[in-house]
Amino acid sequence: MTEPADAQSRRAIAPVICYPTDTLPQPDMALYRRALATARAGESVTALPREAASIRVPAGSFLRISCPDGPQVGDLNLFNAADLTERFYSGKTRALHGTHVTQGHRLWSSFPYLRPMATIVADSLVWYGKDAFGGSVHDVIGTRCDPYTGRLLSGADYHHCCHSNLTRALSDATGLPLAEAESHVHDVLNVFMCTGFTRDTGQYFMKASPVRAGDHLDLFAEIDLLAVLSACPGGDCSAQHSSDAAACYPLGMQVLTPAPGALAGWVPPQVNGYDRSHGT
Repeated sequence: MTEPADAQSRRAIAPVICYPTDTLPQPDMALYRRALATARAGESVTALPREAASIRVPAGSFLRISCPDGPQVGDLNLFNAADLTERFYSGKTRALHGTHVTQGHRLWSSFPYLRPMATIVADSLVWYGKDAFGGSVHDVIGTRCDPYTGRLLSGADYHHCCHSNLTRALSDATGLPLAEAESHVHDVLNVFMCTGFTRDTGQYFMKASPVRAGDHLDLFAEIDLLAVLSACPGGDCSAQHSSDAAACYPLGMQVLTPAPGALAGWVPPQVNGYDRSHGT
C-alpha cells in the first residue's frame, strides 16, 4: 500500500500509558525491608539443573530465590496454596509494571481475584537497569520453553523444558495427575533472565544473563503461596533455551520468616472487589 501523505504525523502522535498507576495501592516497602532484616532462614529446596522444585510460602514470610553456583535463569509459577485457580497473571503484571520487574513491583493474580500475590522487596540485579540492546532482567513477557513449540520448530520431543519441568513438579507437590497439573501451569516470571524486543523486527530476544553465584531475588508473600521454579535447560540463556548442550546450574528457594511483631499493621490483601455482575 502507498504511504499516506500524513504518515509521519500519524507516527509522531505521543503514546498514552494504558494503565496509569497513580491510584494503585502501594506496598509499604520500608516495613517489608525492616521485616526482611529480622528474618530467619527456614525451609529450603533446590531446583536441580533442567528440573523443577516446589515450596510452600506462608503469607507474611519471604521467598528467596537464589543462584548458588553458576549463572542460571529460572521460570517461576506462583499459586494460591489453597486454590490453584488463583495463579500468577504475567500479562496484568506486565500491563501495570512494565516488561521487567524489580524491587517495589508486585506480582498480581489472575481474574477474578486480581490482587498482589507477592511483592519484590530485594533484587541483587537491580543495578543492571536497561542495556544498549533494550535488554533487562526478570521479564514477564516470555511464556516458558515448552515441548509443543519445540516439536513445532524442530520436529523432536524434549521433556526437560520449563513447561514440562513445572508440570512434573506441580504434580508431585499436589498429587494431581500430570494432565491435570499441566492445565494449571501458566506464563511465568523469568527470574534472572535477560530479555527484550529487537528494535527492527520486534522479536523477543534473550542474551547471557548477568546473574552470578550469590545473586538473589526476595519476594514477600502477600498470601499463602505454592511456588514452583524450573532451572531452565538454557542455563544463562546465552545461546539456546531447550538443550542438553548448555551449561546449567541449580537454583535455590528458601522461606525466610520475620521476627514476631516485625510486620505490625500488615494484613493480607483481599480479593478484588468487583461484583462480577458484568453489566447484567
